[in-house]
Amino acid sequence: MAKNMFLFSGQGSQYVGMAKELCDKYPAAKAVFDKASEVLGYDISAIAFDGPEEELNKTINSQPAIMACSLAAFEAAKAEGIEFDGVAGHSLGEYAAMVAAGVVTIEDGFRLIKARAAAMQKAAESAEGSMYAIIGLDAAEVEKVCEEVEGYVVPVNYNSSAQTVIAGDTAACEAAAAKFGEMKKRAVKLNVASAFHSKLMQPAADEFIGAAKEINFKAAEKEFYSNVLGEKLTDFTNMPEMLAKHIVSPVKFTSELAEMEKAGYENFIELGPNKVLTGLVKKTLKGKNAVNIENEATLSKALESVKG
Repeated sequence: MAKNMFLFSGQGSQYVGMAKELCDKYPAAKAVFDKASEVLGYDISAIAFDGPEEELNKTINSQPAIMACSLAAFEAAKAEGIEFDGVAGHSLGEYAAMVAAGVVTIEDGFRLIKARAAAMQKAAESAEGSMYAIIGLDAAEVEKVCEEVEGYVVPVNYNSSAQTVIAGDTAACEAAAAKFGEMKKRAVKLNVASAFHSKLMQPAADEFIGAAKEINFKAAEKEFYSNVLGEKLTDFTNMPEMLAKHIVSPVKFTSELAEMEKAGYENFIELGPNKVLTGLVKKTLKGKNAVNIENEATLSKALESVKG
């Protein structure tokens, strides 16, 4: 049997109407949004399904909405009999992965993401920061430019051999982006509120760890790959510290994919809005099957591709 990896989408992938089709068809998918709204104390499905877009794009809403969408897709996939051997997420996607792997209950997953989103929104409002995706350069070259630019700017998401995301103070990010432009490389400004996964998020990490310490964490029931380590996580004894570190540490997604390939994963199924991670898998791993599930059409395509 081919090994299946479930991947969970990250921030910036949200759009109005995401997961609505799945919630209309699968009661277990709708139950995810009901549970999320109950924990959050407001109707997250109304924001996810109907917008407006600027409301959905606020960190405080986009993080729980994307997580709900990812877990709704997870429930739909399970309802159709798609099995999985491992999980991973990109940034906030790691929280949906924790729920899927039994590290936390769905209620605690949404409690964590509620605390994380609020802390990050607050930190974003008090720190002037930006993020840019640099396309067509290897990570070492991106690191070199960041070091040469004046001010604080660092690589924070190692997404694929040809895409690294940088973050930091807005002026330093703009200077770096201009330098990449001179090198005839694309620097795409990301639709995020601040410099996530950089030291500008330290106040968020400090605030969040208290909430995380109130949660009961268990060892994962499936193989669980970590952004912070860039490999499989086997020690779940100090998750509050690991998750606080996650807020200010780079996402080592390329390393994770290399480790998954070594571990024999053949099918990579992205659960959640859009297909950013599917694209990264296709760029990074040759000859592997990468599909996404976000609505009925993509679900039936994934079923054909994974179950034949």
